[in-house]
Amino acid sequence: MAVIDIVKFNGSPDVFAWKYPSDELGTWTQIIVNESQEAVLFKSGKALDVFGSGRHTLDTANIPLLSQLVNLPFGGRSPFTAEVWFINKLHSLDIKWGTPTPIQLQDPKYGVFAPVRSFGQFGIKIEDSKKFLVKLVGTLPVFDQNNLLKYFRGLYITRVKDAISSYLVHKQISILEINAYLDEISDFMKEKLEVTLGDYGISILNFYVNDINIPEDDPAVKKLKDALAKRAEMNIIGYSYQQERSFDTLEGAATNPSSNQAGIMGAGLGLGMGVSMGGVMGGQFGGIAKEINVSRLELKECPNCHTMLEKSKRFCADCGYDTNKPSPDKSSEIVCSSCGNSLTTTSKFCPECGKKYNPCPKCGADLADGATKCDTCGYEAASACPNCNQPLEGKNLKFCPECGYSLVKKCPKCEAMINGSPKFCPECGEKL
Repeated sequence: MAVIDIVKFNGSPDVFAWKYPSDELGTWTQIIVNESQEAVLFKSGKALDVFGSGRHTLDTANIPLLSQLVNLPFGGRSPFTAEVWFINKLHSLDIKWGTPTPIQLQDPKYGVFAPVRSFGQFGIKIEDSKKFLVKLVGTLPVFDQNNLLKYFRGLYITRVKDAISSYLVHKQISILEINAYLDEISDFMKEKLEVTLGDYGISILNFYVNDINIPEDDPAVKKLKDALAKRAEMNIIGYSYQQERSFDTLEGAATNPSSNQAGIMGAGLGLGMGVSMGGVMGGQFGGIAKEINVSRLELKECPNCHTMLEKSKRFCADCGYDTNKPSPDKSSEIVCSSCGNSLTTTSKFCPECGKKYNPCPKCGADLADGATKCDTCGYEAASACPNCNQPLEGKNLKFCPECGYSLVKKCPKCEAMINGSPKFCPECGEKL
C-alpha cells in the first residue's frame, strides 16, 4: 500500500471526531489542519502529539516520541503506521435532546400522577481533544451528535427529572405551572451537566429547556383540567361544589314524577330563576326541601377513582367500581421514593427511574438516598461521623465522641449554626 503524502479532514461538518481512513504514513507525510480543528497522532495506542491549525510535517524534530516508537535510519526517511484523528472544535449550538418516554411525577398541589415530557437543545465545544478521544471516542471511526446523545442520555434524563421534581416539591407548584420556571431549570441543568461533561474534555456552552408538557389524552390530566375548569366556572358564577350538588338534587326531585312535590318544585324553580342563590331562595323553599329524603344529599367517595357520588348508589358512574367491595389496603404497598412507581420486596431497582431500592429495616418502605429516617414507620438509623465513620449514638451531638470532629456546621446563606445533617436550613430553607 502506498504511503500517504497529505492527510486532511474529509468528514462531515457535524462530526466531532473523525479518523483518517489510512494509517500508512511516513516521516515526510504532511498533516493539514483547518481552522477550528485539531489533529491528534496515535502510534501503538499512545497519543503522541496534538497539532493546531496549519500544515505539519511528521519528523522526529517536531515529535520526539516518534523516534522511540519507529525504527528510523539516520538521516533517511521511513514509512510507518499510525492513526490521525481530527477533532472539530466549532461551537455546536443545535444539539437536540428530549425524554424518549414520559416521566411519571406526582403533582404536589393536586396529588395526581401525570406523565411529563420535556425537550430542548444545548451547545458544546470540545475543550481537550486528547481527553475527549481517550475517554469517550475509543475505537469508533466517527463520533457525531447521535453518539453524544446516546452516551449521555441517561445523564440528562436523570438531571431533568431531578430538576423538575425539585421545583415541584420545593416551590409547591402544579405540573401545569412548571413552564413558568424554564429559565431557572435551564440554568440548573447547565450547572449539573458541565461538571460531568468536563471530565470528558467537553465544555457545555448553554442548555435550554424549551418545553415541559403533559399528554392531553392522559386520563389523569383530563380529569385534572376538567376539575380546574369546573372550579373556575364556580368562581365566576359565585357558588360552591356543595351548593351545586344541592341544586342538582332539588332539580332532580322537581322532575321526578313520583314525587308529591314535583309540581310545586317545578314551579318554584321556574320562579326562582334570576333570584339570588343565597338566603332568598333558601327562605322560599326551606319548607319544601325538608320533605326531600336527606339521604339524597349525602355523598361518598369512590375508592377507585375518588369521584363523589350519592351514598345510596352502589356503582360508580365514572369507572363502574362496586362501592360495596372493601377498599383496597394500600398500607403495605411499596412505592419508589423518587418517582412513586410501585415496587415489590424482591425489587432491586425501580423499573421506572432506575433508583436502587433502599428498604427500611423495620417496615420495608423505600428510603430516599441519604435518608436516615423512615417517613412511613418513623424508624431512624444512627448517623455516622463524616470524619471517622463511627456510628453516633444520641441526638444533638456537637462533637464526635470517637475522633472529636465538629458536627455543627454553618448555613452559607444566613450563617445559622446547624446541628446534625439536615438537607435544608431550618432558619431560611437554604439547601445544604
